[in-house]
Amino acid sequence: MIEELRITDLGVIESSTLPLGPGLTVVSGETGAGKTMIVTALGLLLGGRADSGGVRTGARQARIEGIVAARSLALIRPGVEGLGGVVEDEGVLLARHVAAEGRSRAFVGGAAVPIAALAELTAPIVAVHGQSDQHRLVRPQAQLDALDHFGGVALQKTLGAYVETYDRLVAAEAELRELVDLARERAREADLLRFGLGEIAALAPESGEDVRLAQEESRLGHADTLRTHTEAAREALSSEREAPDALGAVAAARRVLEAVREHDAEVAGLAERLAEVSYLLSDLAADVASYAADVDVDPARLAAVSERRAGLTALQRKYGDTIEDVLRWSEDAARRLVTLDDSDTRIETLRAERAALRTQLGAAAGELSQLRTDAAADLAARVTEEINALAMPHARLALVVQQRDVTTDGLTVGSREVAFGRTGVDEIEFRLAANPGSEPRSLAKTASGGELSRVMLGLEVVLAGSGDVPTFVFDEVDAGVGGRAATEIGARLARLAKDAQVLVVTHLPQVAAFADRHVLIEKSSDGVVTTSGLTVLDEPGRVRELSRMLAGVEESDSAQAHAVELLEAAQSRSAR
Repeated sequence: MIEELRITDLGVIESSTLPLGPGLTVVSGETGAGKTMIVTALGLLLGGRADSGGVRTGARQARIEGIVAARSLALIRPGVEGLGGVVEDEGVLLARHVAAEGRSRAFVGGAAVPIAALAELTAPIVAVHGQSDQHRLVRPQAQLDALDHFGGVALQKTLGAYVETYDRLVAAEAELRELVDLARERAREADLLRFGLGEIAALAPESGEDVRLAQEESRLGHADTLRTHTEAAREALSSEREAPDALGAVAAARRVLEAVREHDAEVAGLAERLAEVSYLLSDLAADVASYAADVDVDPARLAAVSERRAGLTALQRKYGDTIEDVLRWSEDAARRLVTLDDSDTRIETLRAERAALRTQLGAAAGELSQLRTDAAADLAARVTEEINALAMPHARLALVVQQRDVTTDGLTVGSREVAFGRTGVDEIEFRLAANPGSEPRSLAKTASGGELSRVMLGLEVVLAGSGDVPTFVFDEVDAGVGGRAATEIGARLARLAKDAQVLVVTHLPQVAAFADRHVLIEKSSDGVVTTSGLTVLDEPGRVRELSRMLAGVEESDSAQAHAVELLEAAQSRSAR
């Protein structure tokens, strides 16, 4: 429920506050006073499209703020908090700013939010009906939504099960279509993977083999040089030709120090270190000699290593910078190949799943159609009762639930193949017979604006008892209606207001007489700027305003008497 609406610099309204509350609130005023701005402001507050041309002349921006009571809206609190907003004193502040240069901003509970988020948050809590909204009723989707809404929990549960199965079917068919359409690409990819895996398997590389072979090839390719140089090094360390060598030089140095070691402990230490060097040189000379002896010139092995390295290099050019990369590619390719090879199996599985889901969906669609057919008869009868009381005593509303037969790509329901979608297989049409003896025909083809208004109001009154929308807004939906029909419209709005908050912008005194709260929007002019203000009328004020609405003047005794009579009649009827 909206507790208060504050409007600043919108259209002709400079600054006004509209106090709202439970029950029926009526807004009236002279033509051009700005009544439509109330609905425009609400539309903006609910995330509607902004028009910078609506900003009051000379103002930088228009501001609309509304306080929404959260205590009766279990769904709005999680949404507000999810957007980063705050619920204070069991209320939520919504705001919309529209700049004169065209920018628009939205706020929920003090947090700036996208306009779409504001619209999504408020969609379940306010239903707005204007004169243009009458034509929404002729749309098939709106008619289907109304019927499903009326159908209650059982229908909604069945519809939910149908939608869930439908979504699973769509997903399965999409995957199946992709697998079948890409069969050629998958076969080509599998052949490439098999070829690559064959190349790698034929060579059977080992981890680190490229590094080891590179070292071996270098050694084999320089065998003569390595042997010559290592023999020279061995000769320098330990000569076999009685030539000066490192071992001899170290031995001579050691003997010199050994001769005087008893005279100084430090010299003794140096002699011992020379002894260690002598042992190390001896071992090193032996190792160098062993290496020189093992160096082998093997052209056959060199050729084999070079050939092996060439094969590994070829693999590395195709599958990875290193042998480790090649081996990882091989593992990944093998897994991918298993997936590709399993595609045929997956296709068969999906085909079986699709058949099962279609059977399940057909059963759900049949159950849903039956529930809709039953609900349609009940809804049509109840709306007919309402519009009969709205000066259409002989009118009859019929709700037709039908399916469209197709020859291809349909859903089997019973013995029929019918078109289907996410909302089921049913096509809903509201038909109206306005006169006795006539056959009901489509609302879109036969109903006048006034008839549409009354059908829509009757539908809202019926749906209000089965729904949870807390606020309804009607913008002159009583246009073109008068007399008894106007009184009945007021009575229906008052009845609707017993279960919901109702805000009505009207020019009919018969409707205004049923108000729990009557708000007058008045226009004043200082010769430069026209502004409008809102006033909640007391009882004498209501009589004056109803007099103006009846006769165009406020002080007419007869008009005031008629106004009092209207108020008393409305109060008497509302009390029943």
